[in-house]
Amino acid sequence: MRNVVLTDVQGKETGLAEIVDAHTGEGKLHRAFSVYVFRNNGKEILMQKRSSKKMLFPLLWANTCCSHPLPGEGILEAGKRRLREECGIECSLRETGTLVYRAEDPGGRGVEHEHVTLFRGDVDGNQDTKPDPNEIAETKWTPVEKVLADMERNPDAYAPWFRLGLTQIL
Repeated sequence: MRNVVLTDVQGKETGLAEIVDAHTGEGKLHRAFSVYVFRNNGKEILMQKRSSKKMLFPLLWANTCCSHPLPGEGILEAGKRRLREECGIECSLRETGTLVYRAEDPGGRGVEHEHVTLFRGDVDGNQDTKPDPNEIAETKWTPVEKVLADMERNPDAYAPWFRLGLTQIL
């Protein structure tokens, strides 16, 4: 079983836990990252619909990529690795901040409690994606203004970290 890095609210490492243990019960605060990839001078974002195979928040719209670094792996390297593995995209990323949140899965399958590092990537033109079907059901480029408006109308269609991170990254 894979481990995640436990942290305090400042992001300082406090130990390791099996990934399932970190996401069940009350949830354990752990390190994560969220990648937001934009094109057209930041006017469009690449979103993913989470796979039905995901334990938490399946079939909700989320940011381009999110995951956890492996123990001992740098957070930026982890972001680039998972962006490539999940979406088939390679681009430079820049850190834009952090956030801490806790959200219970609406289906009662577990909890996300994460110290998240936010990354932004910008690409030119039509970036092809190669989504991993175990992670992603669908991807689409969407105008940021349309996403923000739809989040207001249909908040339950979006993963909670996507809503929190997008407003912070903009």
